[in-house]
Amino acid sequence: MHDVKLLEATIEGVVSARPAPTRRRRQHLCADAGYKGRPAQKTAQDHGYQPHIKQRREEAQAKRTQPGYRARRWVVERTHSWLNRYRKLLVSFEKTEEGYVALLTLAAAMICWRQTIIIYG
Repeated sequence: MHDVKLLEATIEGVVSARPAPTRRRRQHLCADAGYKGRPAQKTAQDHGYQPHIKQRREEAQAKRTQPGYRARRWVVERTHSWLNRYRKLLVSFEKTEEGYVALLTLAAAMICWRQTIIIYG
């Protein structure tokens, strides 16, 4: 199933509290070109988000021309790539779901730890 079909369920499944959107202070949703269609934009707007959907080349050009610009939508894709480095997670031979979830949690914790070391030295 393509990600765009699960957009509404994903937005509704957000567990962190966020400020209520207003006309002056809307919530922003950064997405890639897979969410470019009208149904995805309508779903985002119906949930109070201002959609920002860009092609990779648009963000790459903005990064070159605008000082301090940071590509924001690659965070999830980058994290999935980092999780794929743990080959035991890539092809799961664990006997129980709990074992797999434990390994996934350990890998996520290791990724967070490495990022903390980079940020705080």
